[in-house]
Amino acid sequence: MNAPARSAEGRGTALLQRVVDVRPHEARALLLSCAYFFCVLSSYYIIRPLREEMGVAGGVRNIPWLFTATMVAMFAVHPPFAALVARLPRGRFIAWANRFFILNLLVFFFVLRAIEPRHAVWAGRVFFVWTAVFNLFVVSVFWSFITDVFTSMQGKRLFGFIGFGGTLGGIAGSMVTASLAGPVGPVNLLLASALLLELSTRAVQALGRTSAMAASDRRSGDHDAVIGGRTTAGMSHVLASPYLLGICLYMILFTIGSTTLYLQQAAIANNSFADAGLRTAFFARIDLAVNILTLLTQIFLTGRIVKLLGVAVTLTLLPALSIIGFATLGVAPTIAVFVVFQVLRRAGEFAVARPAREVLYTVLSREDKYKAKNFIDTFVYRLGDQIGAWSSAGFTAIGMSAASEAWVAVPLSAVWLGVGLWLGRQQEARSEAGG
Repeated sequence: MNAPARSAEGRGTALLQRVVDVRPHEARALLLSCAYFFCVLSSYYIIRPLREEMGVAGGVRNIPWLFTATMVAMFAVHPPFAALVARLPRGRFIAWANRFFILNLLVFFFVLRAIEPRHAVWAGRVFFVWTAVFNLFVVSVFWSFITDVFTSMQGKRLFGFIGFGGTLGGIAGSMVTASLAGPVGPVNLLLASALLLELSTRAVQALGRTSAMAASDRRSGDHDAVIGGRTTAGMSHVLASPYLLGICLYMILFTIGSTTLYLQQAAIANNSFADAGLRTAFFARIDLAVNILTLLTQIFLTGRIVKLLGVAVTLTLLPALSIIGFATLGVAPTIAVFVVFQVLRRAGEFAVARPAREVLYTVLSREDKYKAKNFIDTFVYRLGDQIGAWSSAGFTAIGMSAASEAWVAVPLSAVWLGVGLWLGRQQEARSEAGG
């Protein structure tokens, strides 16, 4: 590298260090990780509002069944994914997984353009389930890769800023759909989503060639090595580990609350907007508000929060917010309170809880970072959805109001807080023991 290039790189690193505690040798890997996450989440957020609209169009009362179908799909997809992990270097299986989803997007593009209106509801339901699978898998694989690249101490400093890259992607995707869904048509935006997913694959390949990764990989083996192990290792290792079971419980309690709020959001949109385009734009604007708030938090607070408070306390912040939010919703179940709580909760998940939760995986074996983590992020996540969706359906069937449902979520959030505190302390102990 010539002197001017080194000088420019040094100035860029110095500028980056003003907002994140990054070492010079980590800067390139950090920026590529941000680019990877930007492309993944912008790809998803372009199609997310279309998925939400299709879910509402298929009938709000049918959404619990769509969650059931999603869980079944997750359970079916995990074994072939685990088989790829066992047989291919991580760079190759990530590329294969991404390009499988790109092919799916192209199929949906042609099907949704050609299908007759009378079949549109069923096509929308299939797309709803597929989008849920797509989102959880590509995001889970992203974080598996990142927790394999960076150490626990690096994660505390850098994961918040890496999440910032994803938030920018979410904002970009939401803005694309909010502004172009009407004039261009939502279905045509599937092509933009596919292109961004391919760009994320290129970012992974570039990240695999960085010198910073080479230093990280000396502690876990060559980054091109096959991980190996059994296809069922993800499930069996979870069942055998109190630590992994604790992560499962944390995830389930989180998703129960999220699903409860999601169903209330669908009902509000269905009752407030008669036009499909207006509903799609409403969902996109909520996503945009969430991502802007997340962005501001990640720039100024996330890294400092995790570094100052530690993983254990950071993991309790979102449960504490949920206790307050659900209690407020129980007292004043208005649309304004719901929207504010939903935006704050989702922003808190993306900006604070998710980066801290991913640090939990940095102390695991390489096999568990991909197989056990993927099982938790997909099947266990959707198991929580099932519990939340069908519990909400049952409460509605017996005439329970939204306010009463909110009060039920308060003690569950308190348990969630306790689990987060225990997990954080376990992670810190494992990190210290590992040196």
